[in-house]
Amino acid sequence: MQISFPSCRPDYCARDLVLTFPARVDHQTVQCAITAEALEDHFDARSLREEDLIDAFTAHRRDIEIAARRMLTEIGGNPILLHSGYFRFCT
Repeated sequence: MQISFPSCRPDYCARDLVLTFPARVDHQTVQCAITAEALEDHFDARSLREEDLIDAFTAHRRDIEIAARRMLTEIGGNPILLHSGYFRFCT
């Protein structure tokens, strides 16, 4: 399975309190998301504000993409949502 991540800015979804970002899995786009809680708990987001979440994502993008790659591989390239618990128990 070939997985890559375009270097675009993540999108903020206020309704779900997540940032979404694309992955390319075997030439198909797959949606990935990370919760605001995970960004606060594990990646130093200062608040739930969009700017703070994006700053944390940007600063820790490499680690988030490593976790996303691991989960995408585990579930066969389907869309993923990275929760705080995933980082607590799986990294």
